[in-house]
Amino acid sequence: MAPTGRAAKVISNYSGKEAFKNVVQSNITNKNYESLIETIDYESELLKLQAELVDLQQWTAKHKKRVCVLFEGRDAAGKGGAIRRFTEHLNPRSMRVVALTKPTEIEKGQWYFRRYIKELPEPGELVFFDRSWYNRAVVEPVMDFCGDEQYNKFMVQVPEFEHMLYEDGVIIIKFWFSISKEEQKKRFKSRLKNPLKQWKFSPVDKEGQKRWDKYTFYKEQMFSKTHTSFSPWIIIKTNNKKQARLESIRYVLSRFDYDRKGSSKTSVLPDPNVVQRYHRMITQID
Repeated sequence: MAPTGRAAKVISNYSGKEAFKNVVQSNITNKNYESLIETIDYESELLKLQAELVDLQQWTAKHKKRVCVLFEGRDAAGKGGAIRRFTEHLNPRSMRVVALTKPTEIEKGQWYFRRYIKELPEPGELVFFDRSWYNRAVVEPVMDFCGDEQYNKFMVQVPEFEHMLYEDGVIIIKFWFSISKEEQKKRFKSRLKNPLKQWKFSPVDKEGQKRWDKYTFYKEQMFSKTHTSFSPWIIIKTNNKKQARLESIRYVLSRFDYDRKGSSKTSVLPDPNVVQRYHRMITQID
């Protein structure tokens, strides 16, 4: 059946990208038009970068590299959404997402790092941690889930632990997804209104706003004591979710000299206004 009405009008007037934009703009409000074009541009760019990630994964498998990407940050900063965009088109045979629940009674009696060690990448594998061993650096002390002795021991051991991984050839990329207090509050409200996202909101999330300054203190302690030349912290500004996803992917791609790099005809260099290597003098939004 041939299209009729508005659909027929759109199709009859469509003769190229700009013509299509003009037709769409004439049928919707400026605000909706700008949002639509932004989404189309974002999805187009995302697909190109995801194609680059596929090439990176193949190179990683071919050369038996072990790549570990850590996603840390305050609640609602967009860690899970970014990980989904990273992994959407990757081969699950050589890729894993690790999101551990709270430790069991047996794990509580073990060396803290043990349950994370068994999740580290095998040769040729990419592993994405949705929160990691750095729970003990920020979330646990903020929420009183660990004692001072446990916290202090962790802060001494973690640089040594990561240095051993580095010397053994494990490539670690540490992201801190940075979100402002106002944006976090807005996203919490959005979660509560959306029945498909209500499961994401927990009592810990609610406390995140109340204990914002305490989070900031422990975050800064973590940066100061665990940012090293062999395992640096990379801060991603995430008030704009879509931008954060694209730029974090670009950063990972920029770290490797893989086969067919740049074949998707898009930049794999991250925007320095969004992606920053930690330095105590940089301005942070959280």
